[in-house]
Parts: sequence; structure tokens; C-alpha cells
Amino acid sequence: MIKLDVLIIGAGPIGIACALECKKHNWNYRVIEKGALTNSLFNYPLNMTFFSTSEKLEIDNIPFISNNPKPTRNEALEYYRRVTTSNQLNINLYEQIISVEKEDNHFKVTSDKTEYSAKKVIISTGFYDIPNLLNVPGENLTKVMHYYKEAHPFTLQNIAVIGASNSSVDAALEIYRKGGNVTMIIRGEQVGERVKYWVRPDIINRIEEGSIKAYFNSEIKEILTDKVIINTPDGVETIANDYVIALTGYRPNFKFLEKAGVQFSEDEKFIPKYNSETMESNIDGLYLAGVICGGTETHKWFIENSRIHAKMIAKHIEKAL
Repeated sequence: MIKLDVLIIGAGPIGIACALECKKHNWNYRVIEKGALTNSLFNYPLNMTFFSTSEKLEIDNIPFISNNPKPTRNEALEYYRRVTTSNQLNINLYEQIISVEKEDNHFKVTSDKTEYSAKKVIISTGFYDIPNLLNVPGENLTKVMHYYKEAHPFTLQNIAVIGASNSSVDAALEIYRKGGNVTMIIRGEQVGERVKYWVRPDIINRIEEGSIKAYFNSEIKEILTDKVIINTPDGVETIANDYVIALTGYRPNFKFLEKAGVQFSEDEKFIPKYNSETMESNIDGLYLAGVICGGTETHKWFIENSRIHAKMIAKHIEKAL
């Protein structure tokens, strides 16, 4: 049993920010991450460019210098890696937390490698690990993907991109420019309004000129080995298809939070209960940080507006330790 003052679950940007606060207070802490450092960012598309400017992605006023105002995935990975290594933060990678249980005045935290006893626990696990499923026949085929990395494998292939968010638009444009035959299937009547302002005109123009086919107000009905069937306003359409890239969003691991005892709002937003001034959940000593605080509203919290959570949590913990 390893005894800690603070155990942080998740080594994304906000988890790293929490670790920096713990170090400044000389608390005995550790960050546990099931994957690579900043695992969600690592799994972003290789050529992704952030919507935010680099200074808005900074944590603890540590400068983030990028080649352009909008940093790339690789620049962000390097920035958070340098913050971690230069500050010698205590982080365990590739270790999965199994359970968090409150026992009297401490938490018993069990991982797939060992057990911890912590006075305080911070959960900052993001939302990128569980995709929103289409729930249609054929979704279990190997040709269906819920993550997109790069365009090259889809050259000369018939690709259906599901969704109209930043990730969907980026994938559609990249694959089109690498020689793929792209069809977008969009549930709404237009390309998402949150799409990056310098990209949105590009995808609209490609659709209007016919380079990329788009079905609006439409949904996938069924996925077959060599085609997809679509429900459209004009009836059912069947198109040739080699791969389906379903970028329909992601959601936090609600079951993990429920198992830890966290309560949620009684509506479809499923927002976890926490004190907005301290970020403490309904369980004394258990804090939430980052995008996980938004429930299904995954666009509510992101790096630039949730990095303050680390200092809010530290300020409250300071009174107890």
C-alpha cells in the first residue's frame, strides 16, 4: 500500500497542472495514467492544428512557443512533455485505475499494478476514450473506425465520414486531398458552426463544387462490407463504401465516476455534481477537473478554460492538509 496526500487520475494537460500545484505545496502526490503522457492528445490526428492559440494552452504560466499562433498536435505533445520532465513530476504511465473507494478519512485506490491510500483524489480523465456509437447494423465491422489518425491509408478508397465537427471536417479534407473519394453524412442541415473559422469555408466550397459529396439531414441506416445505406430527406440511398470513419463525438467514463460514488444531474446532460468554487464532488475529498466536469456537454470545458481548476482545487486542499 502506497500512501499519498493526493492521487491524480489522468495525465492530460489538466492532470499535469494539478501535479504542478501539488509539487509547489510539497505534497506527497502521484499521477496515474492508463496510457501515454497526454494520452488523448497523442491519439489526435497527426496533422491536427488546435483552435486555441498557444498561450491559451499554457499551464502555470510556463511559456508555450509555437511556430504559428495555432499550435499543432506535435508542438503540444512536446510542450507538455517538457513541462513534465523539466519539473520532474511524479507520473506513472500505462497503469489502469480499477476503483476508488472512500474509507473513513482516506481513499483506497486500486490499480492493475498496486494499491494506494490517498487523503485526496483528483479525477481528470477527459472524455476521448469512449466514442458515441452509431448503434446501427454493421457498426462492428472492421472497416468502421471511431478515431482518425492520417489520410494515407484511404487513398483511392470510398470513404464515408460521419459527422460535421472539426474532426470530421479535417478528416474529410485530408482524405480528399490524398486521393480518397469522400462522402460526408451529416445529421444536421449544415456543417457545424464550431468548425475552425479558417477551415469551414474550405469544406463548404469543396461540397458546393462537388469534390466532396455531402448528405445533410441524413443518417446511416446500415453498414455492409462494400456499401452503406443512408436515410436521406429524399429517401434511402445506397453508396459504394470501403471504410466508415464515424467521428460522432466521445463521452466521459461515467461508469467509473458512478462506481466511485459521484452523483449526476437528472437529465440527458449527465453533469457530475461538484462545487463550482472548489471543484469538490459530492464526496468529501474527491475532486473533478477538466472536461469531465461537463458531462455529455464535452464542448463546455477544454484546456484554456479549465486549467484554472488546478489552482482552485489546490487552494481548497491546502486548508485540509
